[in-house]
Amino acid sequence: MPQQAATAVEIVDVAPRDGLQADAVTVPTATKAQLIERLVDAGVRRLEATSFVHPKRVPQMADAEDLMAALPRHENVTYIGLVMNRRGLDRAIDAGVDEINAVVVCSDTFCERNQGTTTAGALAVWEDLAQGAREAGIGAGVTLSAVFGCPYEGPIPVERVASVAAEVAKSGPVEIAIADTIGVAVPPDVTERVGAVREIVGPDVRLRAHFHNTRNTGFANVVAALEAGVEVFDSSLGGIGGCPFAPAATGNIATEDLVYLLDRMGVETGVSLESLCESALWLEELLGRPVPGYLSKAGGFPRGRD
Repeated sequence: MPQQAATAVEIVDVAPRDGLQADAVTVPTATKAQLIERLVDAGVRRLEATSFVHPKRVPQMADAEDLMAALPRHENVTYIGLVMNRRGLDRAIDAGVDEINAVVVCSDTFCERNQGTTTAGALAVWEDLAQGAREAGIGAGVTLSAVFGCPYEGPIPVERVASVAAEVAKSGPVEIAIADTIGVAVPPDVTERVGAVREIVGPDVRLRAHFHNTRNTGFANVVAALEAGVEVFDSSLGGIGGCPFAPAATGNIATEDLVYLLDRMGVETGVSLESLCESALWLEELLGRPVPGYLSKAGGFPRGRD
């Protein structure tokens, strides 16, 4: 049954983690905290703040505990920590994250490259992480990665995605994110796969969409996901980031561009476009290069002459 498009959505900004994790510029902890505070000031209420992975694997995230200690706490702001194993979960809990996110890759080959295990192995890890998070009293969400395609195996059958989603749902995630990790999806793919996951997990599990703009289809995919009933979208300030383990990966969809799109469609986000554009320009100075997003350069809809 077709879903009714939402009139309001939640944006999860992933710039502090997904955006910076593979960047050539080493960003100091205090500056990461400033980035997060800028996003909060703009109205973002959920942020993927950091990841609790081995520092040799992702050096940019080596300061996860220090960053969490530096962040001001707001009653209505959720800081998410990415975790890949029980050690990461323990670190995240001790650091005081509000929510964890785990990853299950739908391709065995990519999963082995990314996490050192098969999809079945990642599902077992996710089950353990979900239980540990429940015991600690924090939410646990999971991202289904490579839902639309794998750089090593090619297209991923929709039946495979539905099967992985069904296994993930058994552990009671607060949310399932559907990720186009290598940026190959087009709108009909999104309609099909969101529909397949929704059918298999039922109406009570919230779905999130995570699109990369690698082939310039990310925003078209947002519209398709919105029309399919998705109410939560990942994005990254300036459009920075991308999976460091995916060949030729480019950035996420830009938060400011996403907010412009949704605003013009009449979909409420609660996020200030003007504030985001100012922060995107600040981010360009920080990184020493232009960011992929367009809105900070073009501005919002012109008001015309008085």
